[in-house]
Amino acid sequence: MDGMTRDALPAESEAAFSTLEDEALRFARELIRIPSVNTGAPESIGDGEAQAARYLQSLLEEAGYETEYAESVPGRGNLLARLRGRDSDRGGLLVHAHLDVVPASASDWTHPPFAGEVHDDVLYGRGALDMKGYAGVLVAIARHFARSRTRPGRDLVFAFFADEEGGGVFGVRWLLENRPGWFHGVTEAISEVGGFSVPLGEHRAYLVATAEKGIGRLVLTARGTAGHGSRPTADNAVTRIARAVDAIGSHTFPIVPTRAVEAFAARASELLGEHIDIPTIDAHPERLGTAGPLVAAALRNTVSPTIIQGGYKSNVIPGEARAEFDVRVLPGQEGTLRREVEALIGPGITAEWDRWIHPIESPSSGSLLDTMAEAIRAEDEDGVVVPYLMPASTDNKHLAAAGIAGYGFTPLRTADDFDAFGHFHAVDERVEVDALRFCARVTERILRDA
Repeated sequence: MDGMTRDALPAESEAAFSTLEDEALRFARELIRIPSVNTGAPESIGDGEAQAARYLQSLLEEAGYETEYAESVPGRGNLLARLRGRDSDRGGLLVHAHLDVVPASASDWTHPPFAGEVHDDVLYGRGALDMKGYAGVLVAIARHFARSRTRPGRDLVFAFFADEEGGGVFGVRWLLENRPGWFHGVTEAISEVGGFSVPLGEHRAYLVATAEKGIGRLVLTARGTAGHGSRPTADNAVTRIARAVDAIGSHTFPIVPTRAVEAFAARASELLGEHIDIPTIDAHPERLGTAGPLVAAALRNTVSPTIIQGGYKSNVIPGEARAEFDVRVLPGQEGTLRREVEALIGPGITAEWDRWIHPIESPSSGSLLDTMAEAIRAEDEDGVVVPYLMPASTDNKHLAAAGIAGYGFTPLRTADDFDAFGHFHAVDERVEVDALRFCARVTERILRDA
């Protein structure tokens, strides 16, 4: 079957792949209908993740898999199933999806966010992209392998985690601490965010996230002399914190080329037939279509003001004021970023860095990426795989701490003007049914041949 296009498959295999595609869509729709909303407040989350994990567990066990299920706390379900490969001495490949989704207000949506409806061959719903669609694909592939008695080249671990949208505290991070055996022998992992096609010249580029920015929170606290509002003070805490917020918020951090961004620029230059200088990506992201803003966000560290607090009554000068910042840091830049920020804040202010998750960077070339490229070419002759640095965060960060190299690659062939990245957490989150079927076929090849 290797190297065949889908059109060239014999009738028996064609029927098997049709079942694979149909199940991927059906399972995705059913998962969307389970409102596993992660509000970030543990007391209001409920048991949606457990319901989703138990649903997938039933599908896997129906196909003959032995599964492992664990709840970090009641209602926060995690699930794993393992398929032995032909060569178990090779490092195992973990393919994972998270089962929680961000909230959605039904009044804002064209179609109900938790109905899993299909309209004009488009699947709508919270999680269609992020990432119940991929979870459905993975379970459909696991069942396809069981029916066809396929033994992949290496051990496969299918895993479904809770709490990714909350930082993985009750999901993969808890599992690494309390169920380390789940990850025994695993050396590489595939999950979000990447694989969505974007036009680059005459080609469709399927971006694979080989690196991710680190994330953290910066809290600044300014102190001054408290007093009556009628008697201004020279060390007003509100004034101090406002100056610091302005200094950081208006500061442009320098461009720092990383290995992933350099790999992207080199590949994009080949595809476009012109040299892509990394600083020009920031100045003219439109040259790269829907990929431009995403890659531009990966060029520099960012520290964004998000919360500012000070005072409790309009005629009282407070003795303290504070501000919070969202921090995104490039690989190898953590110490540099802290020094740069602390030089901006001025006297009388203390800085606290917390909720820190380190950036990660996996190789931008190798056999797994070669397998991804071959699988894409088998389904899209104009498709190429291009590394990039993902400016946000996934569960791969926690896995990296266990020595597992993570990649973001959920392959979807989409319309040239469809900004898949822009639909994450957005109103009317959706994916074309044909793109989901494409994901099932390509991912099946990757997992079979990796």
